[in-house]
Amino acid sequence: MGGLIEIISKMSLLRCERGATAIEYGLILALITLAIISAVTNVADKTINMWGNVATEVINN
Repeated sequence: MGGLIEIISKMSLLRCERGATAIEYGLILALITLAIISAVTNVADKTINMWGNVATEVINN
């Protein structure tokens, strides 16, 4: 009977590790997504300012 409990506990640990691995991959993906969004937002802000400066120069000249 002890062997059966041991096998069942090992099987449930494997499932837990798979779930934990999926969660870890999900967290990594979330961090990468946040980094991409932050970088794109930063570039967008600089680009908007650049085109604003171009428009101002065109209007003034």
